[in-house]
Amino acid sequence: MNQDPITRIDLHPVFVPFNEQVLTVLQGGRGKVAMALNTEDHWLGGDFLYCRLTTEGGVTGVGESFVWAVEGGTTPALMADTIRDHLARFVLGRSPFEIEAIKTKFADNLARNEFAKGVVDMALCDTAARVVERPVHDLFGGAQIDRIPTARVLPLSDIDTISDLVRRLMDRGVTAFRCKLGGGIDRDVAIVEAVRDLIGPTGHLRVDYNQAYSPARALASIKAIEPFGIDFAEQPIRADDFVGMAWLQSRTDIPIMAHEGAFGLRDLAALAEMGGVRCFGLNGERPGGMSDAVKAIDYAALRGIDICLHNQPGGIGSAMMLHLHACRARDIAHPTELQGHEMLESSLILGRIDYDNGMATLPDGHGWGVELDMDALDHYQTADTISVAA
Repeated sequence: MNQDPITRIDLHPVFVPFNEQVLTVLQGGRGKVAMALNTEDHWLGGDFLYCRLTTEGGVTGVGESFVWAVEGGTTPALMADTIRDHLARFVLGRSPFEIEAIKTKFADNLARNEFAKGVVDMALCDTAARVVERPVHDLFGGAQIDRIPTARVLPLSDIDTISDLVRRLMDRGVTAFRCKLGGGIDRDVAIVEAVRDLIGPTGHLRVDYNQAYSPARALASIKAIEPFGIDFAEQPIRADDFVGMAWLQSRTDIPIMAHEGAFGLRDLAALAEMGGVRCFGLNGERPGGMSDAVKAIDYAALRGIDICLHNQPGGIGSAMMLHLHACRARDIAHPTELQGHEMLESSLILGRIDYDNGMATLPDGHGWGVELDMDALDHYQTADTISVAA
């Protein structure tokens, strides 16, 4: 085992605004966030926590976690405090290759907090890969593909706005879309019908209700849109209603996917064993970083459960998702949804990830294959860096 121990942890809370086009679309849609959530505040950008680990030999690895308190129940500041006060002692002085031993200590000493644990996990993976000068995917068996199919999300807005977005994305080669629903069954049908007409019978179409309905109402909506060919329906009912999810899944052939209601591996396993989902939605830092996301995919493959990777991360998080898809491509049938590079004012990386003709190219190089832009990090940082040293 490599003995280059971790000697320093730096935690950077960051806020990156959405670009003007995205802000216009979001504020012109349903409610404050162009989706079926009744939050009181407009969604103006992305809150992130960046975790940088440095080893005795000077190797640095980075984890990035996109955080939205409306869904995740935490903030970058809370995560940073949690890592400093509760998790750092199990990381400092350890080799970055001791991921499982470190995470066992996390589990034994701090309940839940998958976001905080996950961003450290991501940084450990990047650090370990850079120590041996290999890409992260090689830690998990290597890449099966180097071009990853991608999808985009559509806001809960008027039909003209949605249709215009679909046409523009199709012009760039995108053929997979997630429709935000939950504004009423008639409106659900109208949105899905309009998008299906535009993308044709072979385009991938998924829907996301953001907990909008009761189980009975969700079933009525899902049955109404079923003729349009739906890949899966995301979080139709309350996040904590596992029994309702099982009731709903037992009454439709469309796979149900949990998102707001599935944070850790035990949530995913419980929903699967109850028959409450036929698709796992993974963010990377949820269910607990790269290593736990790989476990979730392997478990899903054994159970015949679909996988969808999706988020709106910055460049580090996007690279992580591409490494994850690439090393488990055989077991991921759905295009990966990445759009932080289109929504955010900055991706906070040097250079760019190649998104072309509806595909993303797996970054090459050591670790995630992309480098954190420290000048951009400094520009968008919202509070002082929290540093913990051995």
